[in-house]
Amino acid sequence: MKEFLLRLVYVEMLGHDASFGYIHAVKMCNESNLLLKKVGYMTTSLFLDENHELIILIVNTLQQDLKSDNHLVVCAALTVIAKLVNAETIPALLQSVVDLLGHSKELVRKKAVLALHCFNQRAPSQVAPYLQRFRQMLCDKDPSVMSSTLCAFHDMIALDPQPYKNLVPSFVNILKQIIEHRLPKTYNYHRVPAPFIQIKIMKILALLGQRDRTMSEHMYQVLSEVLRRGDSHNTIGNALLYECVKTITSIYPNTSLLESCAEITARFLKAASHNLKYIGVDALGAV
Repeated sequence: MKEFLLRLVYVEMLGHDASFGYIHAVKMCNESNLLLKKVGYMTTSLFLDENHELIILIVNTLQQDLKSDNHLVVCAALTVIAKLVNAETIPALLQSVVDLLGHSKELVRKKAVLALHCFNQRAPSQVAPYLQRFRQMLCDKDPSVMSSTLCAFHDMIALDPQPYKNLVPSFVNILKQIIEHRLPKTYNYHRVPAPFIQIKIMKILALLGQRDRTMSEHMYQVLSEVLRRGDSHNTIGNALLYECVKTITSIYPNTSLLESCAEITARFLKAASHNLKYIGVDALGAV
């Protein structure tokens, strides 16, 4: 059956209807064999969407798998939850997901944070009592868990930044640790320390510092350090510099930082690469 389900995925990729096989994917989610279960979950998440009528059939399986002693089974269930659970089925799974935020395995904690974020996107009122848990997970000892909270914070801060102003020192401190290479080297990309985490944090700081002088003053030093350490000799380094320029021009103005941004923007505009010229024009509009 596993091979048939994988072939059905290919059939749908070619644009044909394979809905007759959806129920078999749902049934395979109940398998005790880990490989078969993961194939069942994978194909179910590819075949169905959160509003499909068959979703109700996997809720009980998800409840059981979230309580499994095998963390790989738990991770498989959390991955599907983030893709398929709708507002009606969230109450049946919410408490189990919240409990997994304290799991001993960092991969489970990370996926639990992402699942809770998806719940918050679909049913904010149901997740509201647990929003404090995002703050706790921001301080997790594992960088992957910490970074998984950033997407949730970005979305929540974009809607209403005021409740999260007191987190500015925390975000600044995390960014400072990253640029000082205090994260494991596995997070480096082209010798740049955790660039994607840096970019996400700067996007958050840009939202929190808008028209707020006090909060912006907390950010000036670390943003200046990002500019100073920025490497313009590779693509990811330029991406970091560009994001830093956007952040500095979004928060309360600082003359020294704006002058540095102007210099970087001029460098982009003079570059041979058309991509750098383009972001230079965009940065010039912001400056």
